[in-house]
Amino acid sequence: MKVARLATLMGASVIALMAANTAANALEIAFIHSNAAAQSETRVKAGFDAWLAETGYADWNVSVLDSGGTGERIASNIQDAAARGVDAIVVTMADLRASRAAIDAAVAADIPIFGVDSGYIEGLQVDITTNNWAMSADVSPYLLDTLGGKGNIIFLRMAEHHGTRKRGDVMANVLKEYPDIKVLVEHNINYGAFFEDTTARMEDFVSRFGEDIDAVWAPWDEPAQAAINVLNAAGLTDVKVIGIDGHPQAVAEVCKENSLMLATVSQPFEGMGAQVGQWIQSIVVEGGETRTVIPNPIVYLDAPLVTKQNCQDFL
Repeated sequence: MKVARLATLMGASVIALMAANTAANALEIAFIHSNAAAQSETRVKAGFDAWLAETGYADWNVSVLDSGGTGERIASNIQDAAARGVDAIVVTMADLRASRAAIDAAVAADIPIFGVDSGYIEGLQVDITTNNWAMSADVSPYLLDTLGGKGNIIFLRMAEHHGTRKRGDVMANVLKEYPDIKVLVEHNINYGAFFEDTTARMEDFVSRFGEDIDAVWAPWDEPAQAAINVLNAAGLTDVKVIGIDGHPQAVAEVCKENSLMLATVSQPFEGMGAQVGQWIQSIVVEGGETRTVIPNPIVYLDAPLVTKQNCQDFL
């Protein structure tokens, strides 16, 4: 009995020691959002969390930092993470142009930074994204062709993020081939309060242009939904609206009968989060060389066009 009891106690001790050792070796991850109010960013984080749970790394200590849509706070959050000596930094949908010094500090501390749709700059291990030029090249002509190449549009842009900036630039080039499309007004969305800003601006545009509005080009789904809300409230139910992201609500809106939402593009945000988790495991946990694990500094995932003809496949 005494031997069996001792073996039991030793087994319990070994298990406790293993658990303590696992906890001691758990990674410290700084997960930095550009704006945690954006559904794209919460979906990336959800994909990362699901990967942690599925692969047994749920003991990683993940601190979430929201930058409120400003480049200065992104830089401050990266600097803070570097000063704390975390094991890895993940940055989502960020404008990193103000973060050069903070990124250099992380590199000097040998802390890898993984970007998600943030635009690659030197110092990052990688930026995983979708091809923003291609997405706009899919959805922009689709909108203008549906209008028959004629009509008046509201052109909503957002230049502070590399992805939305590229989408808007492509639309501007596409418009050169459609001389009978008139841009009634162009507006750069305030990302810090994107839904409220779009709503306020659209209320102004509706009061100024009313039934002259034939379509709204929005750089992502949430401003598209804000525009739809305002147009519906004003009784302008013949306007066509497009977005980009493919959030579940946007896809459902595309599928809805008589909806103003004409199309969106489905981005695999959860897959981006899971892929970042795999890269952190390979590079930080297992010690793999970055360019062996990730041959290219920018990785593009597929993002198909979603229209009323195929939207059921994306619900």
